[in-house]
Amino acid sequence: MNESDTRLHKIDPKLKAAGWGVTEGSRITTEYTFTRGKISRSQKGKPKRADYVLIYKGVKLAIVEAKSDELSYSEGVAQAKEYADMLGIRYTYATNGNDIWEMDRQSYEEHFVTSYPSPEELWQRVYGPSNDLRDKLNTIPYYSDGVKQPRYYQELAVRRVLEGIAKGEKRILLTLATGTGKTFIAFQIAWKLFEARWNLKHTGTRPRILFLADRNTLAKQAMIDFGGFKKDALVRIKPGTVAKNGGVPTNGSIFFTIFQTFMCGPDDSPYFGQYPEDFFDLVIIDECHRGGANDESNWRSILDYFKPAVQLGLTATPRVDQNVNTYLYFTYHAYEYSLKQGIEDGFLTPFRHINMMSNIDNYIYSPDDEVVSGDVEQGRVYTEEDFYKGNIKIRQRDEARVKEFLSKIDETEKAIVFCATQAHAAEVRDMINAYRKKKGYCERVTANDGEIGEAFLEEFKNNEKTIPTILTTSEKLSTGVDARNVRHIVLMRPVNSMIEYKQIVGRGTRIYDGKYYFTIWDFVKAYLKYSDPGWDGEPVCPKCGNNPCTCVKKHREVVYEIPEEKPVVARDDTPEPEPDVPTILEVRLSDGRARRIRFINDIMFWGADGKPVSSQKFIEEMFGRLPDFFSSSEDLHQKWADPDTREALLEKLDEAGYGREVLKDIRRIIDAEKSDLMDVLEYIAYATTPIERQERAERIKDYYGTLSASQKQFVEYLVNAYIRSGVDELRMDKLKTQLELKFGSVPEGISSLGGVSQARQTFKEFQQRLYG
Repeated sequence: MNESDTRLHKIDPKLKAAGWGVTEGSRITTEYTFTRGKISRSQKGKPKRADYVLIYKGVKLAIVEAKSDELSYSEGVAQAKEYADMLGIRYTYATNGNDIWEMDRQSYEEHFVTSYPSPEELWQRVYGPSNDLRDKLNTIPYYSDGVKQPRYYQELAVRRVLEGIAKGEKRILLTLATGTGKTFIAFQIAWKLFEARWNLKHTGTRPRILFLADRNTLAKQAMIDFGGFKKDALVRIKPGTVAKNGGVPTNGSIFFTIFQTFMCGPDDSPYFGQYPEDFFDLVIIDECHRGGANDESNWRSILDYFKPAVQLGLTATPRVDQNVNTYLYFTYHAYEYSLKQGIEDGFLTPFRHINMMSNIDNYIYSPDDEVVSGDVEQGRVYTEEDFYKGNIKIRQRDEARVKEFLSKIDETEKAIVFCATQAHAAEVRDMINAYRKKKGYCERVTANDGEIGEAFLEEFKNNEKTIPTILTTSEKLSTGVDARNVRHIVLMRPVNSMIEYKQIVGRGTRIYDGKYYFTIWDFVKAYLKYSDPGWDGEPVCPKCGNNPCTCVKKHREVVYEIPEEKPVVARDDTPEPEPDVPTILEVRLSDGRARRIRFINDIMFWGADGKPVSSQKFIEEMFGRLPDFFSSSEDLHQKWADPDTREALLEKLDEAGYGREVLKDIRRIIDAEKSDLMDVLEYIAYATTPIERQERAERIKDYYGTLSASQKQFVEYLVNAYIRSGVDELRMDKLKTQLELKFGSVPEGISSLGGVSQARQTFKEFQQRLYG
């Protein structure tokens, strides 16, 4: 039997005999698709799909992978294990209808079984003794508005947290990459607890939940994301409203506020102290890595005060030295979903990293240059850090950087530029606008821009609008910006920690139609901190210069501080002398030196181990892999000459990490942008010299004499399209488009070429001559 018949006649009856789909509370989901497949221009993503998922009491308990009875059961073993591990399912089965191979992913025991376990038997194996709260929470369905459904990892995160609460865990941590829906997960957790009427006093009333953020925009967005609840259940504690109303609000179920609002209060007493310590049953801490779990942070007092509550931390960064306190404070690490996994699953956009090196990254004074202000140190090497700290300023350096990245990006694609300071962000904005010459093309969004900055941000996030196209910022936009169509991240200031780097990268990971990747243009070598394993030791604090830091309360990652009330002291009326303000060294490069600024754009690739590597190392790795895809230069030409086998080859290369976009990047590196992608492969594999597409096309002019007038016109059109845009114009799915563009319509083109088969033959035969 084929697989479909095997499932119908052999697998389905055995599942039914075991009670699946028959026993109350059990059901079977077939063809369960749980990923989208990695986003790629060259091919549609390949989603992961489980043949059977066995569900009981609202929990996915087992997977069954089916094969035809003409094949061995073992053909489905690897896939069954992979899917079970991804879905967090303990038991999985591989079968051909005759043999059933059972695998326990917890004990790693594997063996044949003659039948499937019943729903209740499998439940007892997985969970053992009953837990009323856990079982009740599992049976409560997820909230659905009929459109948005939880993804597999979101379901798993919710289940792990609720199981932790049912076991009595009090400090729970969820780690999920930016853009994967942490707030949506928190909402579903709150929804189930709300519907179950869970609370710590066991009174059967609705729980009280506090959602804490560190920015008003995040608190506001979270309240919108919790829109499944009735309006009277949601309470927004806005800055200033507590003082105005004379006290904290208590009517409601789910409260949203920011740390800063709660920390304020009359007579040095914080507002959160107006609540009883056990007022909240659950406290959700958004972006908890920002310092809320740090023993010395200002936020910690809130968590300590509401100690009786279950505390759920949400973070987008895995454990590193900069947030080790977060991972020590939250003792139950419920679930982790990485950026890499999100990209592989197709829920996040892949990215490429380009190191923008130049001969002006460091500066040594030359007598030809003009010192506009300040004192220059002869022979001193001024580094990126000097420019960042304001020790030196060279406007032409920034102008050159701005022109360089603008020349590399499409002017319609949205970008965020991270600058050293708010003033620097204003200068870079003006440089961009001077270069593009479009009204409102670039705007600054920083803390100082207030409401007008927020308005610019809202316009930028609106994918229906193209203005503003670029935003400049210093630190404000490193988190809390859900702009799905960001195509470029530009780093014009140092990144001081892995946490900050991951937050910045997260600005571009949201998926959007036609967005196959986004690009990080790195002028400050941030990739060194990202990829160097030696960075695991805690970096020296940029403020105090110590390791470990001795000025935690003043550390730049603690964004908000409570101003201390200073005592009034008696003093005479003698005016105090004005403090000396150091004059910033500003230099204007000589005309000749400014003209000699050059950039070397080193594209960072992703190696087999998932870490960024240099282009040279990546090409060396690729050289070792290419024999897996073609055996000789002749074999490569033969596969490339047929559009069908070429697409199959490109698909295999893409799965291995060497897809179209990678080949185009390498083509740029080897200075062969006018060559074919096949030349890139041949160059790496056999050290041949790439030829330009124009030259390749000229080699087949004798072929024109064998064609009819219509065929010649069509081939000449294809040649021009190929020279202009490359091999993508020669895909089989482009044939209809090419016929329409050349002849006015597809039927007219087919008729001119002598029918469908003749049109296809002309299209294919031309390519065989081109690559022969």
